[in-house]
Amino acid sequence: MDEVLHAAILGLVQGLTEFLPVSSSAHLILVPRFLGWNDPFVDTAAFDVMLHVGTLIALLLYFWRDILRLIGAFFGSLRERSLGTDPERRLAWLLLVSVVPAALLGAALESFFDTFFRERVGWIAIFLATGAALLWLAERWGAQRRGVAALRFPEALAIGVAQALALFPGMSRSGITIGAGLFLGLERAAAARFAFLMGIPVIAGAGLLKGRELASTGIEGHELALVVGVVVSAVSGLAAIAFLLAYLRRNSTAIFIAYRVVLAGFVVVLLLAR
Repeated sequence: MDEVLHAAILGLVQGLTEFLPVSSSAHLILVPRFLGWNDPFVDTAAFDVMLHVGTLIALLLYFWRDILRLIGAFFGSLRERSLGTDPERRLAWLLLVSVVPAALLGAALESFFDTFFRERVGWIAIFLATGAALLWLAERWGAQRRGVAALRFPEALAIGVAQALALFPGMSRSGITIGAGLFLGLERAAAARFAFLMGIPVIAGAGLLKGRELASTGIEGHELALVVGVVVSAVSGLAAIAFLLAYLRRNSTAIFIAYRVVLAGFVVVLLLAR
């Protein structure tokens, strides 16, 4: 039952930290390491990505109306070969442009990211602090007056490049993409909404690849742990999405910046103590 409990804890960690700008990948590496877990199934990059499938389910449940509209708008633009004046068509193509950098970098360096930083957690402290600094600068310099409809295609590509940097554990996909949106003048809630929508195809692609990897290596005897982890991740992720979108309509990201700095310091202290 330890494996199932560990899966549930990591599912909760993933669901909360995937959408809060504090880095889910960092937490999924740090929690088992500092709690002394040594589970050959749960403590793997493949299982981490399957937990991301839980947060993908959360995104699909929360944004299902938006997704259906965007799919319809996308195929409408193909059929008529025009974006016209439809903001949904434009948003669909902005999102498509934004996912290209992360897809290319992930495909090229997947194995490197899966292994290198799991054994070198000092880098995670650096990325946590770097992400905190970038988010702080974005809060100070961003105008925070624009909606998603005001984004231009080069700006969407720039946010996509930022999303690619989230492959480094500690940077945070939501944190770096929300920060990029703030730098470009987006309102906080608008930046978060765009970040969540652009994460759907990236998380889906990673989940498909790692799902095939898990299937090939075998999950016999681990089915319950996998289901529990994904379900807990989905439920907690749904709550985190609703919370963050509501929170950012009235508040800055300062509390998350502070948390990242404290966590980075905690990691450094523990490494030095050991």
